[in-house]
Amino acid sequence: MRAFREAVETGDLKAVEALLADDVVFTSPAVFKPYPGKAITAAILGAVIQVFEDFRYVREIGAPDDADHALVFTARVGDRELTGCDFLHVNEEGLIDDFMVMVRPLSGAQALAEAMGARFEQIVKDAEARSA
Repeated sequence: MRAFREAVETGDLKAVEALLADDVVFTSPAVFKPYPGKAITAAILGAVIQVFEDFRYVREIGAPDDADHALVFTARVGDRELTGCDFLHVNEEGLIDDFMVMVRPLSGAQALAEAMGARFEQIVKDAEARSA
């Protein structure tokens, strides 16, 4: 997960997208329904990179050769600080095929949901452009 972590930390969305499997499923901390597919997942991650301030990974859980990884992070959305975790599963090709995010506290999750909701129309347009 070193390549993914470095891509996120440097804001390199193209590198992040290259690490996603075509059939990746993204599970949001704020929405019940998962989002299947590389295009929508990349578009969501692109928006998150814009929404999060002072983002940094603080802990990595899982052996480098394991299929499952957890990356604990801290960030801020407006005046709300939050802690979260990216739970990642990689397929046999080493690409992320399952991406679930959890965030706490509730006030931070609510701030994130509000900020992402305000961008969701653009996220969908970005995903459609990636799919074309």
